[in-house]
Amino acid sequence: MEIRQMAELYALYPEPQKGIRQDSPELMFLRHIAAGEYDRAAALFRDRKQFTEALPVVDAPYGRFTGKEQIRAFAEGFLSRFGAVGLAVLPMFQTRSGGRSVTEVVLNFTVDGAIDQVPMFAVGDLGSGGTLEEVRLYCHSSFVPGLTPYRRPLFPSAHLEMGDPGLMTGAVKEYYVALHHMPSLDVDRILACMHPDCVFGGYGRYTGKAPEKGPEAMRRIYTNMASYIPSGVGMRYETLIDDGVTGVIEWVHVVTDKGHKELGRVAMSGIAAYMRGEDGRLISIRISDYAWMEKDIVWEKTGTTEEEAAKVNRVPEFPAGVGEKNQDIL
Repeated sequence: MEIRQMAELYALYPEPQKGIRQDSPELMFLRHIAAGEYDRAAALFRDRKQFTEALPVVDAPYGRFTGKEQIRAFAEGFLSRFGAVGLAVLPMFQTRSGGRSVTEVVLNFTVDGAIDQVPMFAVGDLGSGGTLEEVRLYCHSSFVPGLTPYRRPLFPSAHLEMGDPGLMTGAVKEYYVALHHMPSLDVDRILACMHPDCVFGGYGRYTGKAPEKGPEAMRRIYTNMASYIPSGVGMRYETLIDDGVTGVIEWVHVVTDKGHKELGRVAMSGIAAYMRGEDGRLISIRISDYAWMEKDIVWEKTGTTEEEAAKVNRVPEFPAGVGEKNQDIL
């Protein structure tokens, strides 16, 4: 069948990572949905989470589904939400650590007799016995028909600055310390933790252009980011799944007064994968977010107002040295 819309992830990484666990619950969840096995998809969740009375959850770009009944309804409506009549799931990368598993997939939706590919992160909070407690799905808003580009912060932040760098290791730690260097991210330091062949991208639409790759491209990308990170917006990581090769980070924005007033930014959720090469430096950076799409948000579709959204994770400014704290711990 013709691929009408190719996923950037598939174009940049045509060979799946070796060693993917095909029975990983978050991957099985998507495969049950693709097979029309909606009861089996919901059966991956217990009625309650193991150590609390909280209900299991699936959080998707277009809504939050709480409890097994809603999760089954989510599964049954998944294909139609993408305007599809068929689905095949192609796992590309998998990162598993600390009770969580992340599978990066290309979803091959059958739409009008052709294949529309959607790259997606599927994050599973794992329960015992091969079960799931939560699944969080991330893809760019442009892949979901009718979706306005607002993804509210999925996690309530304990404090409003970046996470402690001491929780990270190696190039991923170095990247985040440099990213949050004040008053602007340290471009040279970021480039120093990247392999010369580092590839940037994977979660947009494939345009046929060569990938963003190499020192010159990375310097251009991060010099642009330095104009607003972290003076206008920072990324506070809320989960960290790192298997020693890839670090996957779920994060929420923290937005400064400057970031909102001068740049129009509001806090949203996103996710990124940082893959190390054999020399320990970053060889791949894959990010899924709605950066700079605030002007396209139709607030009537979000369940909140722009004024309310602007108050979430808002700070006057980041203190000097926020990216340096505990960087040399252990």
